[in-house]
This record gives sequence, structure tokens and C-alpha cells, in this order.
Amino acid sequence: LDLRNNSLAALPAGLFRGARRLAHLDLSYNNFSLVPADMFREASALLRLDLSHNPGLRRVHPQAFRGLAQLRELDLSYGGLAALSLDALEGLPGLVGLRLGGNPWLCGCAMEPLLKWLRGRIQRCSSDSQQAECWAPPEVAGAPLLSLTEESFQACHLTLTLDDYLFIAFVGFVVSIASVATNFLLGITANCCHRWS
Repeated sequence: LDLRNNSLAALPAGLFRGARRLAHLDLSYNNFSLVPADMFREASALLRLDLSHNPGLRRVHPQAFRGLAQLRELDLSYGGLAALSLDALEGLPGLVGLRLGGNPWLCGCAMEPLLKWLRGRIQRCSSDSQQAECWAPPEVAGAPLLSLTEESFQACHLTLTLDDYLFIAFVGFVVSIASVATNFLLGITANCCHRWS
């Protein structure tokens, strides 16, 4: 079923009812902004799904591809995706091709689970991961997704100990005392200057 280049922004509920033998679905070059939950559930025999070149596509629901256990190829390239829930991909055991390039990926802490999954699947799942690049934060802008290592996300796992909290509280106390003392001295100085004048 070829529905590409039709300015589609959504699909009516139940569109794939009775389409149990549908194997290939092309929804590229449209105006989708969201892939909702269970959008393709009734088309359970899908082997290839193309959602590429939907520049307004900002979100894929974690249950968007539920029921597509036979899906082998998924194309999400050249959209507006900054993030993708790992839950959306974990229910696709047959996936052997995944395209993610051309999206403005936000490579913050929330991206780490997806990257771990991609690295674990890279031998079995061909992808355009070298074309998929980070757009933000600035320190990794332009870097390919898979060039990020566990060290790239070290700051995401930093936790404060009791000593750290005590030190922060102590510094806060000292700074507050210093500010009160400074204000007191400024007040005295201003008062003296006023009397002198």
C-alpha cells in the first residue's frame, strides 16, 4: 500500500481492519506529527514500514508498533524526532533494518537506553547509524549517534553522597553568614557617611 506524498497528517481509526496480509506500507513524504499507540496493530503481517520524510514527526508513542512482531524494516529517517522511546522498538523482535538518520536527535541522558539497544543490535540490524547525528547538546552536536560511548553519559549517573550534601549545606551556611555580615557593614558604612555629610 503506497500512501506516500499525500499530505496526510493522520490515519482514520480502523483503516487496516481486514488488512491482515498487508506486507509493505509506505507513508513517507507526508505531514504526520505523531505516530499514536496501536496505529498499525491490525496490520500484524507488516514486513516493511516507511515513515521517512515526515518533517513534522516529533513523537512516536511507546506502543506505536505494538503487534508488529514480523516487522523487518522500519524507516524513521528525515523527520523531526529528537527522542525515541526504547519501548517502541523492543517489541519488534524481527527487526533487521532500521533507519534513523536526518532527525534532530537530542543526545542527553534520556538517549542512553536507546544507544545501548542500538549497539547491542548493530550486528543483527543494519542501520544508517553513521548518518544519524546529534543536534544537541552543543558539546556533541554533529557527532554520529553510535560514536557516543558509556563515558559520554557518565555525568548522568553521578549521585551525591551524604558528605556532598553536608558540604553544600555548610557552604550555604557560610555564604549566608557572610552576606549578612557584608550587609551589616554596608549599613554601618552608609550610616556613617550620612552622619558625616
